[in-house]
Amino acid sequence: MTLKQRKQAPNSSDLPIYLFKQGNNQEAYRYFGAHLEVQDGAPGAVFRVWAPHAKAVAVVGDFNSWVPGEHLMHQVTDGIWELFIPGIKEYDIYKYCITTASDELLYKSDPYAFHTETRPSNGSKVYDIEGYAWGDDHWTKENAKRDVINSPMSIYEMQAGSWKMKDAENGIPYNYSELADELIPYIKDMGYTHVELLPITEYPFDGSWGYQVTGYFAPTSRYGTPKDFMAFVDKLHQAGIGVILDWVPAHFPKDGYGLYMFDGAPCYEDPNPRRGEHKEWGTMVFNYGMKEVESFLISSAMYWVDKYHIDGLRVDAVASMLYLDYNRKDGEWEQNIKGGKENLEAIAFLQKLNTAILGKYPHKMMIAEESTAWPLVTKPAADGGLGFNFKWNMGWMNDMLSYMKTDPLFRAGNHGKVTFSFFYAFSENFVLPISHDEVVHGKCSLINKMPGDYEQKFANLRTFYGYMAAHPGKKLLFMGQEFGQFIEWDEKKPLDWMLLGYDKHRQLQDYVKDLNHLYRDTPALWQVDYSWEGFQWIVPDDNKQSVIAFLRRDAAGKMLLVVCNFNPVLRQGYQMGVPNPGSYKEILNSDDKKYGGSGVTNGTVKAEKGEMHGFEQHISLTLPPLSTVYLQVPAARKPCAKKAAEKAETPAKPVKKPAAKKAAPAAEAAAPAPKRRGRPAKAKTPV
Repeated sequence: MTLKQRKQAPNSSDLPIYLFKQGNNQEAYRYFGAHLEVQDGAPGAVFRVWAPHAKAVAVVGDFNSWVPGEHLMHQVTDGIWELFIPGIKEYDIYKYCITTASDELLYKSDPYAFHTETRPSNGSKVYDIEGYAWGDDHWTKENAKRDVINSPMSIYEMQAGSWKMKDAENGIPYNYSELADELIPYIKDMGYTHVELLPITEYPFDGSWGYQVTGYFAPTSRYGTPKDFMAFVDKLHQAGIGVILDWVPAHFPKDGYGLYMFDGAPCYEDPNPRRGEHKEWGTMVFNYGMKEVESFLISSAMYWVDKYHIDGLRVDAVASMLYLDYNRKDGEWEQNIKGGKENLEAIAFLQKLNTAILGKYPHKMMIAEESTAWPLVTKPAADGGLGFNFKWNMGWMNDMLSYMKTDPLFRAGNHGKVTFSFFYAFSENFVLPISHDEVVHGKCSLINKMPGDYEQKFANLRTFYGYMAAHPGKKLLFMGQEFGQFIEWDEKKPLDWMLLGYDKHRQLQDYVKDLNHLYRDTPALWQVDYSWEGFQWIVPDDNKQSVIAFLRRDAAGKMLLVVCNFNPVLRQGYQMGVPNPGSYKEILNSDDKKYGGSGVTNGTVKAEKGEMHGFEQHISLTLPPLSTVYLQVPAARKPCAKKAAEKAETPAKPVKKPAAKKAAPAAEAAAPAPKRRGRPAKAKTPV
């Protein structure tokens, strides 16, 4: 429910406080923090903070020369402090001076601050979050009707400060609004549907990329004000581009002005030392069993959706929340009350979080970055799931990058890495992520992971991108990988855009652009993304030649044939069964000269009679070395009603079947024929 701003002093029976203490105040930011208002005819601001272990709390800032005794807060109810200060203006800087149980003074920024100083300063700023004139009504209304599960989603993951810079020589970034103006033409031209930003929730250390958060309600001031960020989202929405934010409820840093030991004792963090800290990361784990912490975190998630019109949250490090032994050695963790290693409170929190967001906004996205085989991540909480509606497919990512890094001479023995994901591809609603994590810390850029010489690196990458676009699941690619940036990403400088002055890089970018647009325009690639009804193997196991072929199918039955050759060998006369007679038109070929390939293409290929792979006809293709080829499957022919009737009246005669043409080696170990022609093969039950 929406909580109206208060004009009189609250008491402990008031609804915002009651809901907060029950873990059910999903809009706690409307009550806590600093809010400009008028009391008894005097304009100023009311400050409210939760500090349950404090002996006293004061508001300090430039307005009182940072003197702790000048503006002492009074305790509304247990642990909640409040004070109205007349004369406070927007952008005034403040902190809370907390007197701990041991009479120590702690100067803390406001956990609910809407705006902050820019690092290295860390004070909170009074800010009026209301009043921005949104222009994205059309996007909002259309998006509310959208079936997010069965819609195209090609995500461009980026970091706001290092995509491009306003003044790269001096390290000056664009502000949010300027960045939108630079970004929109590029995203539209490249055909991406969404932009995903690495965390913009306020953070102290640039090198953390935003994953160590100190301001859960404040977009980082590095790139402007909160309303500048609203303008960023607004402009992207008006251009038809969705916005996803990385959001980090798994842990927070130990910076002295932040949430750590907020009132001199564990407050936001779990007080149990075997549960409350990630020593390897130097961060603290939230106390998910504390109702006030539940209200804080769920309110943060709701805030970005409500106030900034965000289309989805990608929830970071979910696995670290789920397991009590995550990154901990024996003796460093303890079992839950049932004797298991699952964090029962974190599980309940995630279920509550997702139910809250998707219950209010079913068309939004809650995306789990979950790196284990935890079951039912994208199933409703009511059915025992975690309640997300998407999950990053980390298993697919690890397998495929391992496979693509392998010298093609040895890919035959690793063929299962290409096909294994289909054993579980429909068990969750997956996003296929090639993210920032894969191109940092010595892991090499994507182009540099590819084996072979300069030409083969690009050919390998084009093959992989074609396979990725056709694989069931939504798509995500980190900035710079679309044009083959050779060096690892560095948050301190912009991408190497000068590479587009070189043919191979420009041609790779053109390929990704065409791939994105073809993906968006082809319902077979996204309309039935999470069911076997939308996918069918033709050649799954030609490991000797490192070739796969499969069909993608839309809701109306229209099909696309996809063939990948992961070997640098030209394959002429490669035969495979196909579902319908007629002509198969090549609509994309990664080896096309315009993409920097050798130019081996197929044009249009006519199906010939002869059983293969469970179909009554087959085609013969020329597979370019290191390539992905897309072919349009002709529509099934409908028999003439008159001929069909005559055929029904004519007694059947035995017909000698023509001998099937000998298949290329690809067919030697072909998949067994499905029971009925053209039907999807039955899924194996994932382990």
